[in-house]
Formats: sequence, C-alpha cells, structure tokens
Amino acid sequence: MALFAAGLATFALLYSTQPLLPELSEHFHVSPSQSAFSVSFATFGLGLALLVVGPMSERIGRTTLMRWSVAGTSLFALLTAFAPTWHALLALRGLQGIAMAGLPAVAMAYLREEVHADSHARASGLYIAGTAVGGMSGRLVAGGLSDLGGWRFGAAGIAVLGLLCAGIVWWLLPSSQNFRPGSARPFSGRILRDPALLALYGIAATAVGAFVAVYNGAVFRLSGEPYLLSAGASGLVFCVYLLGSAGSAGAGLLADRFGRRAVVPVGCLVTLAGVAITLAAPLPLIVLGLAVLTAGFFAVHGVASGWVPARAHAAGIGTGQASSMYLFSFYLGSSVFGGLAGTAWSRAGWSGVALEAGVLFAIALVLSLALKAVPRLDR
Repeated sequence: MALFAAGLATFALLYSTQPLLPELSEHFHVSPSQSAFSVSFATFGLGLALLVVGPMSERIGRTTLMRWSVAGTSLFALLTAFAPTWHALLALRGLQGIAMAGLPAVAMAYLREEVHADSHARASGLYIAGTAVGGMSGRLVAGGLSDLGGWRFGAAGIAVLGLLCAGIVWWLLPSSQNFRPGSARPFSGRILRDPALLALYGIAATAVGAFVAVYNGAVFRLSGEPYLLSAGASGLVFCVYLLGSAGSAGAGLLADRFGRRAVVPVGCLVTLAGVAITLAAPLPLIVLGLAVLTAGFFAVHGVASGWVPARAHAAGIGTGQASSMYLFSFYLGSSVFGGLAGTAWSRAGWSGVALEAGVLFAIALVLSLALKAVPRLDR
C-alpha cells in the first residue's frame, strides 16, 4: 500500500502538466515546443538527481529516501501552482524532478531486497502497474480541475493529492529488513560495460522517449481541429493507462514463465502496432491506438526495469546503482525525445510525432532482440 501511494504520487506529479500544455502555451505566450519543457524540466532534473541518489542509497538506506522524496515532491508541486512567470515555473518543475529521485532510484532495489527471488518479476510488474495508475490519475485530475478553475487550480489539486499520499507513505512504509549498507562510491565501470545492462539502458531511453512524445503530441492533436476537446475531455484519454497496469502486471507473469528475453521484443512490437493505429483520423481509432501502445510500453518497461537489478545482482554489481543508471537513461530519454515532440508537431503535425515514435520504438525492438545473444547470468 505504501509503495502504491508513493508511485501514484510521484508519477501523478511528474506528468501533471502534460494535459495542461495548450493552456500553459496560451497563458505564458510560449510555443507548443516550449510548453513541453514543463514536462522535460521535471524529467531531466529527476534523471540528473538519480546519479547522486542511487549511490547515496547504498549507504543511508532505502526507506528514508523514499519518504522524504514523496514529501518534498508534493511541496514543490504546490509552489508550482503559484509560479508567477514561465521561467519560475520551469525552475520549480526542475526542483520538483530533483526531489522525486528518491523513490524511483531505490524502489526496485527495495523490492529486490525484500521480495523472494521467485516472485521478483511479478512484484516489479505490480509496482510499475501502480505507477501507471498514478500517471493516469495525475493527468485526469489536472485536466478535469483545469476545466473548472484553470491550470493553477489543476496543479494545486494534484499537489494536495501528493501531500495525502506522502502522509500514507510516512505512516505505512515498512523499514528495510534485508538492506546492508555499502559504499556510496561512484558508479562502477561494470555497470557501464555489461552488454545486457547497456541494451536495457537503451531500451529505457528510446521506449519512454517515444511514449512521452506520443502523449505530448496527442494533447495538441485532440485540442485542435476537428476534435476541439477541452483539457478535461482530452485528459479522459489517459484512462487507457489502466491497460498499462494490465500490460505491466501481465508481462511480469509471462516473464516468470517464459523468460524476460522472450517478452520484451513482443512488447516492442505491440507499441509499434499502436503507433500505426493512431495514424487513423477517427477519434475511436486514435484512442484504440493509444491503448495498444500504452499496454505494450508498460509491458516493456515493467519487465526491463525489473531485469536490471536482477542482472546486476547476478553479476555482483550494486543493484541500487544499476537501477539508477537505468532510470537516468529512462528520464533522459523522456526529456530529450519527449521535448522533441513539440517540434515534430509544429513542423509536420501528427505524422511527424508518429514518425519520431516509430523510429524510437524500432530501435528499442532491435536492442531487445540483441539481448538474446548476450550470455545469461540470470534467468
């Protein structure tokens, strides 16, 4: 329950400005590509902080970081709702991203230490499923509240939700039972040389970059002709995140049975099918394409993110450091490729966004197939 609340708060707050991009663009008089920076600054700050927080967690423990992370993230989110200028908003979003790092940096390592190995892939899938619910809830609440009282009202509402979740985390999160303090030294060279880990880092960057690019572009597509959906109405599209939860949890079960190397490529193919479906004009087909893409993406991410600490553990590498490097790649990809979606939309409309996403998902597929040739250290 504590990890569910933490994941819900963190990922609701991380992408809470995504359904508000058209409103932010209009309110602050910035372009669509500039408005996407409100998402990218948070993910970039998160990615940078992971490089510090990951090694730090090996010394000070997991639960302290997770508790303070959720609380700090929620407080910065509340300040963001009152940002007086565009640059102030971006600065606060960057600080919010830095504060977030304590949860994703150590959650997978925490599960590795506290959950039996036979159930680890399943537990990881369920945790990622919880973050999917958070991502959906944040976008729905922000979009719905913005229809009632503007983007500031939506941002404040999400912040209150985060503060409530922070209270749950402080109250319920169990202290680590199997954590053993280690050195907080910088990342070891083996983390950057192991071919399987490098491929997984690449999958993280390209898959999430494509995923965020699609949803950044979708907000502008649905708010324009011929759909003309409000922020609240277009936010309902994020209900397909429920399929992300099912995709992640289901992929975890399949990975336990058939192996991770078999499941990740299939997830990549599903995402490519989703991108292709979104090229259709009717709104129901757009939603269907987003649903298929979301299920495939969370299947890939749910399995790959759990694979990283398993591989690192089998190789005798710090699991916290390996998970942090995976997530650094994940949020760097989200920042860079997600931010490029605004440029792709401005220059070529939805076809440009779909092309960007298709190329990135194809690269992830190639990397997942290359993993089949890497010597096995874990099952």
